[in-house]
Amino acid sequence: MKVILLQDVKTLGKKGDLTEVAEGYGRNFLLPRKLAKEATIENINQAKATAATAAHHAAVHKDEATVLAAQMQKLTVTVKVKVGANEKIFGTVTSKDIAKAIKTQTGLDIDRRKIELKNQVKSLGLHTAYAKLHPDVTAEFQVNVIKGE
Repeated sequence: MKVILLQDVKTLGKKGDLTEVAEGYGRNFLLPRKLAKEATIENINQAKATAATAAHHAAVHKDEATVLAAQMQKLTVTVKVKVGANEKIFGTVTSKDIAKAIKTQTGLDIDRRKIELKNQVKSLGLHTAYAKLHPDVTAEFQVNVIKGE
């Protein structure tokens, strides 16, 4: 029996895959639990159209991320921090602080969880940060930590 998976099934495949299963397994397990639907011509055509739409959306998101990465690589974000004696900053500059600075300075809304720092930022000056905008697209940008009030 041929079925089209509606959800990821660990032993069979991913959502949208067309697979061959035993008759009893399909009728008694997959179909009643809405994990798959029978592979009729209509369902196969619908699955192909859905896959094509999903592929198009993924390509559009990747293109948007590439454009955003090009903008971010030219960016230098300035973060103001409190400093004590000997120009030592209190605490560290986190990805949350950087995301907030990006939002206020450029208007770009980057999720703080997508911003990564190679090393902890514990000193004044220029530091490198990375924004993981898409699984295939990463932007490197500069963070300038300066003395604030």
